[in-house]
Amino acid sequence: MVQNKSVTFLKYPQEYPVPGEHFAVETNELHVELKEGDVLLRNLYISLDPYMRGKMRNAKSYTAGFQIGKTMDASGVSEVIESKNATFPVGTVVTGFVGWEQYSVISGAQGLRPIANPRNPKIPLSSYVGVLGMPGLTAYSSLKIIGQPKSGETIFISAASGAVGQIVGQISKRLGLRVVGSAGSDEKVDFLLKELKFDAAFNYKKGSILENLRAAAPEGVDIYFENVGGETLEAALEMMNTHGRIIACGMISVYNTTTPYGVRNLFHIIGKRITIRGFIVSDFAQECGTDFAKDVGSWLANGDIIYKEDIADGIDNAPDAFVGMLQGKNFGKQVVKIADL
Repeated sequence: MVQNKSVTFLKYPQEYPVPGEHFAVETNELHVELKEGDVLLRNLYISLDPYMRGKMRNAKSYTAGFQIGKTMDASGVSEVIESKNATFPVGTVVTGFVGWEQYSVISGAQGLRPIANPRNPKIPLSSYVGVLGMPGLTAYSSLKIIGQPKSGETIFISAASGAVGQIVGQISKRLGLRVVGSAGSDEKVDFLLKELKFDAAFNYKKGSILENLRAAAPEGVDIYFENVGGETLEAALEMMNTHGRIIACGMISVYNTTTPYGVRNLFHIIGKRITIRGFIVSDFAQECGTDFAKDVGSWLANGDIIYKEDIADGIDNAPDAFVGMLQGKNFGKQVVKIADL
């Protein structure tokens, strides 16, 4: 038996979730009685991602929602501290889905993957829920398969300093694209321009989004990596070139409101022959997973790409960090550090 601090889902929110009302930190006793194949994990990091807001709805979706009264789940990095599974002996560091909690029991070690060199100084463990995890694969695979980028084209990325956007931008630069990004603060814009070497970037909170995009991409946009929706999508449609491609990854502007912005120029999809394709990262995992791990893993280890994280310390801070991410207060990939290895 161990004392286990966790985050429990309490109530479906209509707009922004409120810590203490819709989800809350609780401490309970965890009685550990492992069956054959099970493991007990001490969680080190968990990932907080915008898609989780969709799991707070009482509606059918592509992924199972959070259950009222149950611990919320997330991609995590953990250490095996008790095991009845020969594949995952005590001391193995793994990545997989765990609870928003200090300790998790994983039946049959389902979905866990060992990390080969967890103490590699060039690759922080938190990377396995970010640049080397779901966000990185999202960026790599969707850009390749849906974007079909060609050297010399222009790509516009919304939420460009976020978990996915910063990787899309850097890969696009490697492929010879002109890269334009939007972000929600001057500090984030400076990061895009000075550190990630975007060709142009703007603060979407200052002035007209359309006019800012027109100035940043005077020749138009060939690929739009969509993370925001609403007014930003409207501006992108206005600036898209003929046969442009829109990679629909997320639309965070509509996740926490009952009155979403009504995009007024969808007719451009027809006249400009624009392709819009949504996706779930698992759609591309088999096709792109091996190349992603090889390419992005080597780029990160060699210092060829930069990955900025926003790390909240301790499970107690997870609810506030999650809401802050939905409000754009984070700078980089939002992670919660629970313990040291």
